[in-house]
This record gives sequence, C-alpha cells and structure tokens, in this order.
Amino acid sequence: MERAVPLVVPLGQTEVFQALQRLHMTIFSQSVSPCGKFLAAGNNYGQIAIFSLSAALSSEAKEESKKPVVTFQAHDGPVYSMVSTDRHLLSAGDGEVKAWLWAEMLKKGCKELWRRQPPYRTSLEVPEINALLLVPKENSLILAGGDCQLHTMDLETGTFTRVLRGHTDYIHCLALRERSPEVLSGGEDGAVRLWDLRTAKEVQTIEVYKHEECSRPHNGRWIGCLATDSDWMVCGGGPALTLWHLRSSTPTTVFPIRAPQKHVTFYQDLILSAGQGRCVNQWQLSGELKAQVPGSSPGLLSLSLNQQPAAPECKVLTAAGNSCRVDVFTNLGYRAFSLSF
Repeated sequence: MERAVPLVVPLGQTEVFQALQRLHMTIFSQSVSPCGKFLAAGNNYGQIAIFSLSAALSSEAKEESKKPVVTFQAHDGPVYSMVSTDRHLLSAGDGEVKAWLWAEMLKKGCKELWRRQPPYRTSLEVPEINALLLVPKENSLILAGGDCQLHTMDLETGTFTRVLRGHTDYIHCLALRERSPEVLSGGEDGAVRLWDLRTAKEVQTIEVYKHEECSRPHNGRWIGCLATDSDWMVCGGGPALTLWHLRSSTPTTVFPIRAPQKHVTFYQDLILSAGQGRCVNQWQLSGELKAQVPGSSPGLLSLSLNQQPAAPECKVLTAAGNSCRVDVFTNLGYRAFSLSF
C-alpha cells in the first residue's frame, strides 16, 4: 500500500498543501463509536477524523456538519484498520496498534492511551497491520498483516498470547465465526484459512484460486475481503466474489462482477460488496445483482454498517476509499450525502 510522506510547508502555502492532500487522499478504514452517533475514518496520511453522524443527519444540518468534529495525527504512516470496543477506538498502522478513548476524542483530547507492537521475528521488521478483529467472548484482539501471521492480544492485560502461522504471504482480511470460537483469514497467498481459537490450530484451508469457477489468473490469486454468517462465507479479490458453504468447502454462488472486490459483508438477506469502481453492489444470495448504487469515490476500500441499537436515528451505511469523502447511505437505494476530511 502507498505510504504518504509528511512535508514541512511554509505558512503561505498551507491551504494549497491541504487541497493537494485531499486530492491524493485514500481512506482505508472506518469505525463507528459505541454510542452510534460518531464515525471515525483513517487515511493514508496517518490522520483520524471524527465525524458527527447525528449532526450530519439532522434536519438542521449545514455543510459544516459534514466536516470532522476533530482531526488528529494518529500514526506516522497510513491507518489501515480500526475497530471500536465499548470505550476505545483501536487503530492499526505500520507495526503497531494504538488505543484512544472515545470520550476524550469527543472532547478533542486526542492523546493515545497505549500502543502495542506484536512480537515480530526481528527488531527491524515493521510490517503493516492490515486487519483488526475483536473477539468479544475472550476480550481479545486479533491483528494480521505483512508478517503473514495472526497475533492475539489480551485486551485486559495488553499482552500477546498466541501466534497463528500458516499463511505464506501478506494477510489482508479477517472474519469471526461468532457461534464458534473460529477465525477466518485471507491473504496474498490465495488461501482462506480457518483457525480454531481453542486449540490455536488451522482446521481448514480453502485455496480459492484452484477452483476453476472462481479462478481469474489475470487478476491474481489474492484474497482481499471475506465475511461469514454461520456455515457460510463470502470472499473475493483476485478470484471472483464467491459464496461458499464452509462445512463442505463448496463454492455455491459465483457473483458476476469483473472488478476485484475489496470489502464484503452480509446484511439481512443480502450481500454488500465494493471495490474497483464507484458502486456499492447489492447481491441476492442466488447471485442476482439487486442494485448498484454509485458513490463519489473512484474506488472503494471499506464499508461500515452502523447498527448500534443506542442510535437508531443514525442507522446508515458508509463507504470510503480513493478520495477524501465518506459517502453516507441513509437507505441502500441511494447516496444521501458525503462527509469530507
């Protein structure tokens, strides 16, 4: 992924520099606050912006309501992934994860609470952390990325408790099977690996690109996105976006879209996906394309569904990627407006 280099700019050129920054901005990650009324977005410059969804969705909203409440420098390099606990925002960049208190950020007190670095093989190794995953039942956090391993951190003690090894190249994405203590990981090696957290062992491997109906050699073998729902998994990237039955390791639906997909999620009886191109795609489980809803960015990297029960008035889908804007969909049929760095 591209790294942005901070520059020292004369005061007279600040506005021009900020305009250029926005022009070349990529938003890699999003996370909704525990109260459901705020959205954090992390970009390629290491900045995190906090937006007020409640203010932007208000009937009295102005253009200023769509700007960040606060923006701060969180990492030296890109903010690749973020998740929220009941009190904290956790953000990941190159080689480390940091914690921020939501309550303090909303008061514009943006001091990191702590930072942790997984036990890498050498002190010179600073791999990017592409994915964070919360495991609520064991109060832990799983990190994965450029060192091809999954690291589990105990959120109470801040210690790393286990390492899961099996991937032979970068890990791009993680997903949790909530009914069983199992985690799925997808990576550059073209494999989706299923891990049993009780035994810390790999229990299933699906090499998607080896299945003829999914393979697209011209796009590569990498797995860029995955999601699970009970015994089902959907994944995509280089290979076609495909719905799998996990128990039988069988591809059941290949979705007819050529562009590589970067984010996918189950939502009610639909699958939502996004990637190269402006559209959020809505799929029936049968493979029928229900709708393609255009956004403002030329490519999308992350989708976020705000389903916090504490703020039903802020129930929205947000989409972000290769621009300084976060598109807000108040229903799945159209883009209502965009938030902007």
